[in-house]
Amino acid sequence: MKIDVLNLKGEKVDTAELPEAVFKVQVKPDLMHQALVRQQANARLGTHKTKTRSEVAGGGIKPWRQKGTGRARHGSIRSPIWVGGGKVHTPRPRDYEQRMPRKMRRAALRSALSLKAGNQQITVLDELRMSGPKTKEIAGLLRNLSGGQSALILLPEKLETVEKSVRNLREFKTVRAQYVNVRDLLQFERLILPLQAVGMLQAFLDPGVKSE
Repeated sequence: MKIDVLNLKGEKVDTAELPEAVFKVQVKPDLMHQALVRQQANARLGTHKTKTRSEVAGGGIKPWRQKGTGRARHGSIRSPIWVGGGKVHTPRPRDYEQRMPRKMRRAALRSALSLKAGNQQITVLDELRMSGPKTKEIAGLLRNLSGGQSALILLPEKLETVEKSVRNLREFKTVRAQYVNVRDLLQFERLILPLQAVGMLQAFLDPGVKSE
């Protein structure tokens, strides 16, 4: 798969070959959906909790005698039918973690990347570096490269100047290539890749490449 390589001004400077084993595989929507649901589920803390009748305060004695008052009989003000009483069938702390084999997770990433490539939603840059954090400057460059669409920028390494510059831009997000995930790939309309990031993606997503 040949694709144009652009500079930060949007000018073509070269062409590159995208590995077909990563960017041109059969797209599997069901697998991408499973990976997305797993990622969202694993992000949940599961700390939601309400108090049952055994945990609320008060109610140590019977509120009134059983008979003779004309009122309904009650044994404790901690009963769920009392205001301020305990709750029943409400959320309790739980673990939402879902497991998914590594091969399936990586296959889902290949599907998402192939979907972007098939829709011509990938922009490859020769290099992405800045002399210092400049949000206004990089905003103009990225909007020009993405055609006004939202974009995910995959970085080959830690680049604080770029990460800090993009941090306050709602329509753009930077992620290091080794942490690429299905949620971000599907959330943003375009994918911006420096050439080095393409090599990193191939290193751990191409089944034919042995990882160390």
